[in-house]
Amino acid sequence: MSFTKKVSQGVMGAALGLSLIGGGTFAYFSDSVETQNTFAAGTLDLGLNPSTVVNISNIKPGDEIYREFTLENNGTLDIGKVLLDTSYTVDDAQLDGKANQDDLAKHIKVTIMYNTSSSTNTVVETTLHDLQTKQPDLTQIDNLAGPYPDGIPAGEKEKIFVLFEFVDNGEDQNQFQGDKLKVDWTFNAEQTDPAYHDDTEPDNN
Repeated sequence: MSFTKKVSQGVMGAALGLSLIGGGTFAYFSDSVETQNTFAAGTLDLGLNPSTVVNISNIKPGDEIYREFTLENNGTLDIGKVLLDTSYTVDDAQLDGKANQDDLAKHIKVTIMYNTSSSTNTVVETTLHDLQTKQPDLTQIDNLAGPYPDGIPAGEKEKIFVLFEFVDNGEDQNQFQGDKLKVDWTFNAEQTDPAYHDDTEPDNN
């Protein structure tokens, strides 16, 4: 074999080796596994029973109106708190402008109580007028030692008591005769604090 042929074969062999190293195809072992992962968001679903807390007429100074209603957690997530928003309007029956000067809501005392197995605990006690500037958590009981100190667990219910009082201040309150107070209560449920879901939790695997 001539020297030229030997050189040519050597160059071709080297080129073939480089092509295999640089990107040629070859057989190898392989394996794979596929996982299916799910992130499912829970639901907050607050129910109120009955849907109207109070609807009464012909009240007079000194009258008290007692009502009960139930907050229901119909969702899959625990409710951390239920905040109450209050707004109202006054219809002045006498159209004398005195309803704006002396707001009827300032004379309506509101006491909201949370029911426990052994007693009731006052959540808020104020006038209806002042309540519109507050946003109390109806489920927050500081001195409750039971299993549900705050919020409403999923699937549970909590009973709330409300006492309205048309306060008799011992003075002439004739300016309120025939007036009508329309109150809107909005109950806002909020989730509990974020939780850390550990890999060792059976429900998470």
